[in-house]
Amino acid sequence: MARYLLNRVAEDYGIDISIAPKLFPEWNGSGCHTNFSTKTMRSGEGKMKYLDDMMEKFSAKHKLHISLYGEDNHLRLTGHHETSSCDVFSYGVGNRAASFRIPTAVRADNGKGYIEDRRPASNIDPYVVASIIFDTGVLNSTKGEPLVNQYNAWRQNCKENNVPMPR
Repeated sequence: MARYLLNRVAEDYGIDISIAPKLFPEWNGSGCHTNFSTKTMRSGEGKMKYLDDMMEKFSAKHKLHISLYGEDNHLRLTGHHETSSCDVFSYGVGNRAASFRIPTAVRADNGKGYIEDRRPASNIDPYVVASIIFDTGVLNSTKGEPLVNQYNAWRQNCKENNVPMPR
């Protein structure tokens, strides 16, 4: 809804809006960093081990996540300008150049709090990103395959029919 309103107001003023993840090579890109927590994280009962175990799950599905995290995101995730590389999964406490950043306050409180997935681009579908984060980080067995298949079919249909993807 916010994107619609932004574009509608911009239209009234003759302004073009871009949500492309990387407009200029020498500038930082535009991300849609996604902060989230689970009940276990908010209570702190799982401690840092819970987060480390979750990061193993995200590492195993890194390429899948990158494929869903916005068109042309590889232009932004270069390992420069406070980004991680789209080719390598990483995480770290207070590390703004990692795939996942664990806030220093969360580490100081032994895993109690939230974490930040820094990989999503500004042009993501937020429903797809939230779904795949939940599927990977929370569920014991994956349920995301139908979502991934539908999303990829939609992207392919856009390409075949020359319908522009969000940029």
